[in-house]
Amino acid sequence: MWIRHVEIEDFAARLREDERSAATVEKYCREAARFAAWLEGREVNQVLALEYKAQLAESRTPAGVNGAVAALNKLFSFLGLEGCRLKAVKQQRRIFRDEARELTEHEYRRLLAAARRRGNERLLLLMETVCSTGIRISELRFFTVESAKRGRVEVDNKGKRRTVFLPGKLQTLLLRYARKRGIAEGPVFVTRTGRPLDRSNIWSEMKGLCREAGVEPGKVFPHNLRHLFARTYYGLEKDIVRLADILGHASIETTRIYTMESGYTHRKQLERMRLVM
Repeated sequence: MWIRHVEIEDFAARLREDERSAATVEKYCREAARFAAWLEGREVNQVLALEYKAQLAESRTPAGVNGAVAALNKLFSFLGLEGCRLKAVKQQRRIFRDEARELTEHEYRRLLAAARRRGNERLLLLMETVCSTGIRISELRFFTVESAKRGRVEVDNKGKRRTVFLPGKLQTLLLRYARKRGIAEGPVFVTRTGRPLDRSNIWSEMKGLCREAGVEPGKVFPHNLRHLFARTYYGLEKDIVRLADILGHASIETTRIYTMESGYTHRKQLERMRLVM
């Protein structure tokens, strides 16, 4: 079988029928298109699939290779090419988080201060909303005036429903912001034309605060606010099962990644053991 543009379009339609998120559809189709371009018109077979995987390993991290493998395996199943399915690259289980990538609470507060100085009230409140509730950016659309009045948000994401409770101060700030902007109903975070905010717009606005806030750009992206929420909650409660429910994770193993300690923290713990005489 050959992979052409029409097969990728049909693949995208199937993913949407399966209620995959827009981000997942875009990612899987992008990987499918890259593989199709690499094939240069050749018919798909297991040998070529394995060769492509080997080339990916030369330029991507194991996680990057496995992301492509997941997308291609989904494509192969859709096309009835089960014999071409690939095995994921085995990775050693991570023990410590990458401090160079994780946003600290102090850095988060510097970002808030920078947004406040710029008068960017929407971005300021958006960051506080994500970081104080642990939601995904894609779930912002569920934060409506109506839900702010109730003090809780009913999130329906990836076929799973959960309730997100709002801290009292956040509830007040959301309602005050909505009144100030003349938003009487529906989503609180919208563009000037009333459309829900786009992930890329949020990303670029946050990046724009880096220099003024004195925070490395590599640490500043929306999902890191969710990580900060998870680490802060776990540090207070030490309840990873409850945290998994709050974050909407199907597996505690995913939550464990969010709560990993730094190598620096681990070293301090070793020092406190005082076992070297």
